[in-house]
Amino acid sequence: MTPLRRRLIVLVTAVLILAGVATGMVLHAADRADEKNRPQAGGPAVSGGRLTLGQKDRLMFVNAAAGPHRTAVASVPSTEPKSGRTASDLKCARFYAAAGTGVCLQSDTGVLKQNNRALLLDADLRTRHTYSLAGTPSRARVSPSGRFVAWTVFVSGESYASAYFSTRTSVLDTRTMKLTPSLETFSIVKDGKSYHAADINFWGVTFAKDDDTFYATLNTANKTYLVRGSLSRQTVTTLAENVECPSLSPDETRVVFKKRVLSNTALWREYVLDLRTLKETPLAERHSVDDQATWLDDDTVAYALPADGEADSSDLWSVPANGTGTPRLLIAGASSPAPL
Repeated sequence: MTPLRRRLIVLVTAVLILAGVATGMVLHAADRADEKNRPQAGGPAVSGGRLTLGQKDRLMFVNAAAGPHRTAVASVPSTEPKSGRTASDLKCARFYAAAGTGVCLQSDTGVLKQNNRALLLDADLRTRHTYSLAGTPSRARVSPSGRFVAWTVFVSGESYASAYFSTRTSVLDTRTMKLTPSLETFSIVKDGKSYHAADINFWGVTFAKDDDTFYATLNTANKTYLVRGSLSRQTVTTLAENVECPSLSPDETRVVFKKRVLSNTALWREYVLDLRTLKETPLAERHSVDDQATWLDDDTVAYALPADGEADSSDLWSVPANGTGTPRLLIAGASSPAPL
């Protein structure tokens, strides 16, 4: 046997082994998913049905409870969040909706790579447009008017706790269908001066009612900042340091955000920032919250926490926005809340 042929045999064998390992990993993941898709005793009552974004006084979310409707967009009455939930046919990794417009971020695992996409939804949860995503879905928001949609993906790294990660945040104007692929093209004013750097990342957009103002996280030089931005001028200005994943209150006077309380760790605490005084108020939740919280009303915020003993599952909790009270379980087996 010639040396060239021997090398070819070794190369082909290695490729087949790697392909077998990758296929085995995918099959193992599929087996785990199949197990999760089976109903489990003691779980919440979930039934299939038709959902629309025109329903009033409903709380929509991604169902994380085991069973055939796992990862489906579901709904419960806002006043009875622990009641039986109605699930749609739409399945998402992240979801949000407002004023008859929805966004669904999806991720399918393949043998070689993920297939990630954003779906722009109409009021009946039908897909209007599909956009390919450059990475793993992370955050999604819709402006109060329904005109603008934003999403953030990880293009490297797996989470905000990773030592090395990069994000890409896009904004879509649903009126003109113009897509801004990355907020990194916007001009930055930091500490009153024009700022440029190669390590800029944005994530966690939240919109104001004027269809121009937004808030987001800016990361650069190992620090995070709350920025106020203008879509029309394509500019952002830093307001405060150590702010991540802001969410603007309905009255637009405050943002709830996660604050890193120990450097170089994955430990965050939820705070509310008064935009007029920049005073911070810690909330009663003591667990580390790695989520973009959602305002249920001007007095209450909701967020996801990992479910006890459940891999790849979470529960929704709520807490008063003024720092008083105690956290309470809102919906077991759920994420991505969107109040209608």
